[in-house]
Amino acid sequence: MAGTITEGDRPGSYVVWLDDRAQSQVDLDDPTWLGFDYVRRIADVLDVAAPAGEPLRVLHVGGAAMTLPRYVVHTRPRSAQVVLEPDAALVEEVRRRLPLPPRSGIKVRPVDGMSGLPAVRDDSTDVVVLDAFAGGAVPPELLGRVFLGHVRRVLTGGGLLAANIADRAPFPLVRSAVAGVREHFPEIVVGAEPATLKGRREGNLVLVAGARLPVDALRRRAASGAAPYRLFTGTAVLDSFGGGRPLP
Repeated sequence: MAGTITEGDRPGSYVVWLDDRAQSQVDLDDPTWLGFDYVRRIADVLDVAAPAGEPLRVLHVGGAAMTLPRYVVHTRPRSAQVVLEPDAALVEEVRRRLPLPPRSGIKVRPVDGMSGLPAVRDDSTDVVVLDAFAGGAVPPELLGRVFLGHVRRVLTGGGLLAANIADRAPFPLVRSAVAGVREHFPEIVVGAEPATLKGRREGNLVLVAGARLPVDALRRRAASGAAPYRLFTGTAVLDSFGGGRPLP
């Protein structure tokens, strides 16, 4: 079933609802406005993945309103982007009501991540953004060994994975994700807002992995943004999110 698109509180903005949850927000007139904090954190990763304005090759697993693909079009013209979104009805509705910019360079493929990623060429992608949900949760197979192995395969040597994971203290899903990611990537950071870390509610944690993470740049953004969040790096990742078992 296609999601529902409603007008947002901000004039000119729209919200895509899936499974009775606000899945994404977009402002067609200002793609740099990002209504969800976790989306802003993923945008931070995209901002520091390469020098400002330089095109990127980005693979998005999960599309919804195409908020981050639109952001990349605006901030990094000439970027090549592929979106894997299996909900064809949703894609059609988004294209109708929230059309993508002309000549955007965004290619949308009507497949899920597990089906679409094996078809992507080796070493062809600068950033993989994982922001996919089913029933309000990340499908566990998208955090498993098989999927993460394909992510590592398609990324360039300096490529980055940015994954949005909805979880709640004591963060069992994030712990499993960290364990699985460590099998493929030498460096991991995890970002989360204070209320989520205190266990007051479920929240979105952003896991970033790669061979050469721009940790200092990410730390500066974590401290200086409109909604500061805590960034775990180095041994602090395992101290706070260790002990999990990789998913299959």
